[in-house]
Amino acid sequence: MRKIYPGYLSLCAAGLLFTLLLVASCKKDHGTPTPVATAKPIADIGLYEVDTDIVSAPKDTINYKRIFIPITRVGTQTVQYFSVFDTGSTGMTMGAAGLLPKSMITTSGIKIPAGQDSVNVNGITVTNQTAIMAYGNAQSEIQEFGNLAYTTMIVGTQQDGITTARIPFFLYYKILDVNTGEASYDHSNDVFGVGPGVSYASDQIKSPLSYFKTGTGVTSGFKLAQLPKSGFSIGGTFVADLLTIGLVPDDLAASSGFVMHPLQYFNQGGYSADLPVTVTYVNFNGTSKSLAATLLLDTGTPAISTIADPTAASDIAQLPVGTNITISTSAGFSYTYTSKKSTYITDVVKPTFTGDPRTIFGLDFFTDNEFLLDYTDHKIGLKNN
Repeated sequence: MRKIYPGYLSLCAAGLLFTLLLVASCKKDHGTPTPVATAKPIADIGLYEVDTDIVSAPKDTINYKRIFIPITRVGTQTVQYFSVFDTGSTGMTMGAAGLLPKSMITTSGIKIPAGQDSVNVNGITVTNQTAIMAYGNAQSEIQEFGNLAYTTMIVGTQQDGITTARIPFFLYYKILDVNTGEASYDHSNDVFGVGPGVSYASDQIKSPLSYFKTGTGVTSGFKLAQLPKSGFSIGGTFVADLLTIGLVPDDLAASSGFVMHPLQYFNQGGYSADLPVTVTYVNFNGTSKSLAATLLLDTGTPAISTIADPTAASDIAQLPVGTNITISTSAGFSYTYTSKKSTYITDVVKPTFTGDPRTIFGLDFFTDNEFLLDYTDHKIGLKNN
């Protein structure tokens, strides 16, 4: 899905902790029931929280946040790359530099031998199917140019990482800022897109987390814990067990506290992460305003949330500090936050200006709430904390 990436932050190392599914066994004595194995997640993984203070005119400081997931092996190669963990897009993208020989990478494409539909290099199968991945909107768009590829990889550190199956991903050779025409540096826009459905670049690409095999009683999906606000730092802070891969019955039970929201299916892209909500906020003239909206909860948006309002008085305007914003869903989830000077910043925008009709809440939402995505039954779970 298309989202804004206002800036690139310095990357940092990360680690991962995982737990294997345990299978209980016992001696079968007469009259003693056989214990049933307790369903356990596939893995619990730590993520890195990174913060960069960006000063804008005249003296305002904005906290641009990111959460990164480390990738330490791709194909047959040991690597050290860091991908933006992104609930707002679907599918993994990674730069080809460092993965393929330099002779294969040009500014106009990845070289595939004439007459072949693919080539296997360093345990990576690169196909001749090309596409463009776009992130942003009409005012700020980043494009990745590349090919559909397949490989196995280790998510997490070499010491405690978890190995994926052979999965499809997008291998890009060039990143371009559409507005400026400038090319970005290698691996500056690696994305770990965990949204539902399939990628708009190729319907072969889905969330890398959706390919993990689940055991008995475990549902395909993930749970993202509330992000600790104190964890965001300039150098990056590793926070253990933020991401749980695989959902157990307790996660999906009503007693879990998660409010579940069924997802809508579309012919293009499949199931969508967009949720119908009501947004209420105090307008610039001091009156309360409510409107029906389509909400994307997006860990890939680092700083400024946006309310898409077709009736807004201007193309884009920032709500004053101290403004209360509330969203509510028909399923019963409600969340209120207050705009501040450097965090919880919120713009009201016209969809005709951005080219995007959605209201988008970024990382600040995830510092107050838990998030769950069920790939099997196509639901998003939200939980206040």
